[in-house]
Amino acid sequence: MHKMLITLGLVASFLAGPSVASETAPETSPRPTEPPVATAIPPSLIRPIARPQEATLVEIQISTSNTGFQQWVKGFRGRALAKGINSAIFDQAFRGVKFDNNIIAKDRNQSEFTKQIWDYLDSAASPVRVKNGQAALRKHKQILDKIEARYGVEKEVVAAIWGLESAYGAQRGDIDVIEALATLAYEGRRGKFFEAQLIGALEILQSGDVNPRGMKGSWAGAMGHTQFIPTSYLAYAQDFNGDGKRDIWSNDPSDALASAAAYLAKFGWRKGQPWGVEVILPAKFNYELASRKIRKNPGDWAALGVRATSGGKVPNHGSASILLPAGATGAAFMIFNNFAVIERYNKADAYVIGVGHLSDLLGGGPPIKASWPRGYAPLSFKEKKEMQRRVIRKGFELEKVDGIIGPNTINAIRAYQTSVGVTPDGFASQNLLKLLRGR
Repeated sequence: MHKMLITLGLVASFLAGPSVASETAPETSPRPTEPPVATAIPPSLIRPIARPQEATLVEIQISTSNTGFQQWVKGFRGRALAKGINSAIFDQAFRGVKFDNNIIAKDRNQSEFTKQIWDYLDSAASPVRVKNGQAALRKHKQILDKIEARYGVEKEVVAAIWGLESAYGAQRGDIDVIEALATLAYEGRRGKFFEAQLIGALEILQSGDVNPRGMKGSWAGAMGHTQFIPTSYLAYAQDFNGDGKRDIWSNDPSDALASAAAYLAKFGWRKGQPWGVEVILPAKFNYELASRKIRKNPGDWAALGVRATSGGKVPNHGSASILLPAGATGAAFMIFNNFAVIERYNKADAYVIGVGHLSDLLGGGPPIKASWPRGYAPLSFKEKKEMQRRVIRKGFELEKVDGIIGPNTINAIRAYQTSVGVTPDGFASQNLLKLLRGR
């Protein structure tokens, strides 16, 4: 999806949802599971077989919803025309468009999806994805070299985003974007956001870059090889092959890959700087220092005992923070400015690490060396919300109870852990919830 003006994403707690580069993207997460490209089947082609009574219920719901939906479309038409959309373009775009309950089901189900970072990375940087990515790098070497030269973003990073977003073009999405966005805008849970995306989609159609039925994408309106949402497309999409169109949908990935690179460049990508480096922490490391708010240069971290997995000091790539995506018992990373740049594409730590680590592997880098705390049950969405409520009751400030384990929740957890004398790693776990319940 683009996700681009929304930071489309899986968030630190790995809630499901869309991705790209956006500023307020819907809650979503990347597609980490990838079959070999040669046999990849778009997820939208896989549908459960409903029992007759289920099918009847869905038909009734859709029929009922369509009455209000058609009235909404009429009202929206006036708003769209007032924003400069041509009436003929609007009518062509909405010809045959219906309310789709399947879209709403996907939107509703995403917040219940949880995945531990080690499971996510097993798929995001799997041998199959690495193999397919290296093949894509060879096949498209000429165009990727040119993109790297123009935008200053390493081709392995561009390829890694391509790999996570659409399995190197094999899973671009086959859902009608106008119908999907109209359904979500009408339903209203995030109506303002999706109506803005729908206006953006109509502006794209008006530009002539694609025709209405060729505008295919994900259920949340993310489009093409690198899954841009419409507003991100309008702001950052590139006509790299010079054919007069910014075509991110066709089999030629040139424009889409250049668009992803342009997006990263816009938000400050520094060529030659790693997204992050796996590090080893000293035995008596002060875990309160593992915060995105605390930045030091690698030399200062080295003075505190933080070292590279090779045993030496991490090279000076600029100021950095220490990230512990699985708490004190998992891998530790020293993360640099480029981590935050990838985060503009998708806010989830897992996604950023997935892109970064996959890009390292595509360039011949090593696997993550530390072990992960595998084998325990993660917190469910309901348990995450319970944990947040209990942290608040203990007197630690949180803006809201939403089941999303982002930086604010991690900081509150760390403060609570410090207050009760346990390792303040900020990790939301079953052990933490038991501790909160027992005190």
